[in-house]
Amino acid sequence: MKRKTAKTRTHNYKKHIGKAPGTLVYTGKKIDKQLQIESFDYTKETLNESNLTNIGDAKSYKDTDSVTWINIDGLNSLSEIENIGKQYELHPLVLEDIVNTTQRPKIDEYDDYLFIVLKMLYYDKDENVVIEQVSLVLGKNYVLSFQESEGDVFDTVRERIRHGNGRIRSLKSDYLLYALIDAVVDHYFSIIETLGNKIEDLENDLFEGNAKDNINIEVQQLKREILKVRRAIFPLREIINRIEKGEHPLIYKRTITYYRDIYDHLIQVSENIDIYREMIWSLMDMYMSTISNRMNEVMKVLTIMSSIFIPLTFLAGIYGMNFEYIPELKYHNGYFILLGVMFVMFILMLVYFKRKKWL
Repeated sequence: MKRKTAKTRTHNYKKHIGKAPGTLVYTGKKIDKQLQIESFDYTKETLNESNLTNIGDAKSYKDTDSVTWINIDGLNSLSEIENIGKQYELHPLVLEDIVNTTQRPKIDEYDDYLFIVLKMLYYDKDENVVIEQVSLVLGKNYVLSFQESEGDVFDTVRERIRHGNGRIRSLKSDYLLYALIDAVVDHYFSIIETLGNKIEDLENDLFEGNAKDNINIEVQQLKREILKVRRAIFPLREIINRIEKGEHPLIYKRTITYYRDIYDHLIQVSENIDIYREMIWSLMDMYMSTISNRMNEVMKVLTIMSSIFIPLTFLAGIYGMNFEYIPELKYHNGYFILLGVMFVMFILMLVYFKRKKWL
């Protein structure tokens, strides 16, 4: 008998074993992604949007009076990531965390910049939750964002910068950082809404008796999905709380109120996740109760059928015995009389079960 082979799993943590601290090791899966760099350099009156072809061009934005957002797609380009780290004087451990896509959301404070890791969530075409790491570096007049691949939730921020909507081009880089984090958090609500719809659909199917045979698998997958979302979102509350209550010189007091609003949104998202988590456990209990009720209905029908045929079988057993002197054996219409008695007993038992509401 062949032994069943275990499912092959990738172990990203093994890539770091034996490496010196600060060594850049990319742990993502998109190894064929080419580096793309887009920049938004703006003041209240001017805007310069461009796609940089050379990583060295990013250095010119470091010490300008304008606010600059540099978005970098493609974490597998380790040499370019290391180069931009040197240009902006980022600590080697920061660069290591940027390319480590399994990093837990966190915030690190340095004298000249803040480093933040958070998770961007979205659904793919098959409605599976995709979790992508986004690393943000806040400097005096710039924000660097690092993503694993092209495509994000920052299109609304780009449009606000292009058209000068709101106050984003009137304030400093700390407000730009807020706008980027807020875009990520706002997208959490769409994830939560989709999860809620999935749970409600499963709940309705269970209540209405339209549950599929594999609904237990769907419930289990949904439970894993909620745990993934919870693990990605919950640490962000600590990050925003530290920004809100900290006194880092790069975060101005006028923007603290906006970060407090993000914290309120995260509390709301977290509460919804906890509610949905409880609902999932309830769905599992409801599913088991449904299975038990179905089994009880089957046993009920079988028991009633047995109860009906027990007396009929008793009569058939008596007159099926091979004794010679059974009194009724010589009756000319005995067979039909016995059938009639059986039929009357059958009808009387059905009426009795109906009155008892057992049928």
